[in-house]
Amino acid sequence: MKKSITVVGLGYIGLPTAVMFANHGHQVHGVDINEKAVDMINHKKLHIEEKGLQEMLNTAVDAKSFTAATSPKKADVFIIAVPSPIKVDKTADLEYVRSATASIVPYLEKGNLVILESTVPPRTVEDVMMPELVKSGLKIGEELFVSHSPERVIPGRVFEELISNDRIIGGINPESATMTTELYKSFVQGTMHETDATTAELVKVMENTYRDVNIAFANELAKIAQRIGVNVWEAIKLANFHPRVNIHQPGPGVGGHCIAVDPWFLVELDPEQAQMIHLARKTNDGMPSYTAQLTAEILNAKGIKDPKVAVFGLAFKGNIDDMRESPSVDVVNQLLIRQLNIKAYDPHIKESKLPDQTQSQEDALKDASAILILTAHDEFMTLNPELIKDQMTNHIIIDTKNIIDREKWEAAGFDVYLLGDSKN
Repeated sequence: MKKSITVVGLGYIGLPTAVMFANHGHQVHGVDINEKAVDMINHKKLHIEEKGLQEMLNTAVDAKSFTAATSPKKADVFIIAVPSPIKVDKTADLEYVRSATASIVPYLEKGNLVILESTVPPRTVEDVMMPELVKSGLKIGEELFVSHSPERVIPGRVFEELISNDRIIGGINPESATMTTELYKSFVQGTMHETDATTAELVKVMENTYRDVNIAFANELAKIAQRIGVNVWEAIKLANFHPRVNIHQPGPGVGGHCIAVDPWFLVELDPEQAQMIHLARKTNDGMPSYTAQLTAEILNAKGIKDPKVAVFGLAFKGNIDDMRESPSVDVVNQLLIRQLNIKAYDPHIKESKLPDQTQSQEDALKDASAILILTAHDEFMTLNPELIKDQMTNHIIIDTKNIIDREKWEAAGFDVYLLGDSKN
């Protein structure tokens, strides 16, 4: 059945979700406080990068099934997909969720469904949203239905995973969960798992915390391997042939709006019990400093005076433009603390967001002593060392993502260093 849907928050999750509903039989109104983004969307221009999004947006706007504005309007369903970042003190900042909820209250009517998609600490629906929603005067669970259905997608594959992944549906009561399930059946082919709202909130945070702890384990292994002369990437690959082992990959840190953030929700919720979770966060947050120190030691061992580092990759993940919580930014800062000259380059970040960032690969490489790869972009995997070595003063490449062909770079005269492998 066709529904009118208002989606609050048109970022990396909200916009794909909005156009997905718009292209599956619903009339969607998108809301964002960013006037520039709203104007771009209405003119079929993107303010974020996601595979397939341009085509989906074009179709929805042309069909007049999707519009965007800076304020909500009445609808059958309201979906909140706004950020839930952490503050400097590592506690959750839920003001976006609260204010987004408050913004829809004047538009709520009997029979409406409100869905929170944002990843949040457990009890956010109960403790943050409910106090705002009761101001509508509607009886919660009888006249107004509420649920939490967290997104479970990965940047770069959002549309594929919106369709294929199982969905957790957490209603404040069974009626709310059932209504939400029926709505998402518009396009979700995965299984719908209904539960209560607080359990759904915990499930999403658990999923991301599991990955964070696993990555911290891999990062500890990388440090150990570096010390004893073993290639940790090979060791992890071999260990994962065990049918009950799935070790993640190490790297220069953990970024993104989920894995680097959500574990702190559990630490804040129960710091006495969340000790392993807290240690994993500290381990992963310490990797940018470790990476910068490793870089400095390599350059110092080569006796290079006043070295320049070409930092390749600022997005937190390969082939996207998302810099939220990116460890690359921390690595850059740590390099500067060690008084290294740097020039950062990312082909997916079209607007320079750091003082030492350039939009030119040639500019980054000019007179560089070393290349430091921090993001697994396809463009970096296919770099031709023969074509770039003459732009550099020294031929060193430090790969923290294990993406380059080591033999090819060594054949071109480069000294190749790999995070988690002391062999050179």
